[in-house]
Amino acid sequence: MGTKFKTRILVVEDDATVRQTISKLLDAEGYEVDTANDGFDALLHLQQAIPDLILSDLNMPQMSGFELLSVVRRRFPQIMVVASSGAYDSSAIPNGVIADGFYPKGQESAEKLLEIIANLIRTGPINHKGENAPVWIPRNGKDYNGKSFVVLTCTQCLRSFPFTIDHEPKGEVLKTPCIYCPHEVTYIIDFSRSVNSPEKRAAWKAAFLKSQAESAAKISPVTAPEIKPPRIAKPAV
Repeated sequence: MGTKFKTRILVVEDDATVRQTISKLLDAEGYEVDTANDGFDALLHLQQAIPDLILSDLNMPQMSGFELLSVVRRRFPQIMVVASSGAYDSSAIPNGVIADGFYPKGQESAEKLLEIIANLIRTGPINHKGENAPVWIPRNGKDYNGKSFVVLTCTQCLRSFPFTIDHEPKGEVLKTPCIYCPHEVTYIIDFSRSVNSPEKRAAWKAAFLKSQAESAAKISPVTAPEIKPPRIAKPAV
């Protein structure tokens, strides 16, 4: 009997509970699962092994999913990509995010996530050739002079470097030369899609865990044992 090929999935999620829950969910479905804490950690995983599919949150500290997926689309176009976020109400792939599928946190169940992944594996990645995938980055903070700065990863050499910004982000596509190689990096600084509310993340986490439990109950229903009345011995005559 032949051995069934296992699809390798890299789950990129900064919330430890969500990351472990999704990992267990996918593992139970027979997938081979690796996990990463954020975009930088995911890039380290890609240096060791190339997964078949990446499931990545978009809103993460250090390196966001926007930036990670921009790098992946340029360097590893063969990898199937599913983006996820709680900042969108629709299951349509957000504008500017070059992914093959999208899972809106808080809007769909855990069962829907499995359906999205299974459908993508069956149909294969979308041809994104010719599409512009700008690097999406959040503002990282302020330097010792009080100026705002960001950390950008070059999509060509994969090296990261900080640089200051002297304007308010408006979601426009910008360009800057990489300080390590001749490549020019296209990027967007945008905060409108960020999910900074702990309450919203907690609510989504609770909903996801609940939907996972409900899905598990449908797959493996627990049948209550038949209760029979006790036998009463007849009195001796």
